[in-house]
Amino acid sequence: MKDGVTTLTDVMDPARARALQATLGLRVTADTGGALPPFFHHIYFWDPQPPGALGRDGHPAVGDFMPDVGLPRRMWAAGRLLFHAPVLAGIQAEKRSVIDGVTRKAGRSGPLAFVRVRHDIWQRGAVVLTEWQDLVYREEGGSAGVAPDARVDETHREEAHFDSTLLFRYSALTFNGHRIHYDADYAREVEGYDGLVSHGPLLAQRLMLMGERMLARPLTDVTYRATSPLTLPRSATLCWADGTAWVRDPDGVQCMIAQIR
Repeated sequence: MKDGVTTLTDVMDPARARALQATLGLRVTADTGGALPPFFHHIYFWDPQPPGALGRDGHPAVGDFMPDVGLPRRMWAAGRLLFHAPVLAGIQAEKRSVIDGVTRKAGRSGPLAFVRVRHDIWQRGAVVLTEWQDLVYREEGGSAGVAPDARVDETHREEAHFDSTLLFRYSALTFNGHRIHYDADYAREVEGYDGLVSHGPLLAQRLMLMGERMLARPLTDVTYRATSPLTLPRSATLCWADGTAWVRDPDGVQCMIAQIR
């Protein structure tokens, strides 16, 4: 890290993209020089840390790049992506990351801290993607608040099934060590969930792929927000109406909502 900026490089191996396409049940097409599907950059730019540098949840411990906000429970809350140009498979890329801000709030479940991280991905001398990630930190115990009801006025829907095999493979491809995605006892007894939790980015990934199909063109601007966890074993409905996409669980709860352009 230099001057608050962390830089990672990756060769963007197309074999990894093909593995994610297979994991998601997509036609395997990724090849060198071809455009990656939207959000596939999340399986690149790994930053492996030794066991001694991890927190209790399996993520890298705070205090180096991520600030220590004094709250132990971490979740991915929201994000935005601006697609400037295609991200290409098999072409070396660089990701430059910086903390864009820290905000503290009082929520229904207690104190919250939101950390916004900005990532710029460079390829062939130009920025091809800008992404903001909003991470929320909470105190021990307490609930996540009231889960919102999902809309039922979609003009298009797709069914998606989430199981432990999918979560394991997605965790492996993204090098995500958060134990709520593979350690059911930890998820229930320490974090207070009903079971294993589907990755927020995995839900966002599904919505973006659907959005690209609905728009029949590359995406330019996506904003998404997680509103309720999707725990296993559970299927969900991916919904679409006029540029808005959302995930609805079998109980009618909205798990995520996105604006896709």
